[in-house]
Amino acid sequence: MIVLDANILLYAYDSESVQHRPARAYLEKIFSATDPVGIPVQSVSAFLRIMTQRGLRSGCFSLQEAVEIVDEWLNLPQVRLLVPGERHWPIFQRMLMEGHAAGRLVTDAQIAAITLEFGGELQTNDRDFARFPGLRWTNPLLG
Repeated sequence: MIVLDANILLYAYDSESVQHRPARAYLEKIFSATDPVGIPVQSVSAFLRIMTQRGLRSGCFSLQEAVEIVDEWLNLPQVRLLVPGERHWPIFQRMLMEGHAAGRLVTDAQIAAITLEFGGELQTNDRDFARFPGLRWTNPLLG
């Protein structure tokens, strides 16, 4: 399963980002394929928080527009919203401790844990994920 970090989603919808074109092309590719795609609830939350924050960037979305975008993703047959399951806490705890993830890295540890819980490979542009043992991750924007 492909698991999407928030930064890929954000770049794909932020036309001012230098990563916009490759991120948009990548999303279009995976959303038109049949391979399973997981979007952690944390990635959805970050997308909604950042893309609706007035003043942080130009051209932000209304809450209604941002929610409709998320609905489009989640209505695709191969896309699944990933929420923590029964095995989440021990995996999350291990990611926190072994990844030395405190402060702003706690959310990364949670995304790493949910990716491991569902047996996925995280797609991210954030090298901080290299700190989490056993996490498979790729930067789809390179190459």
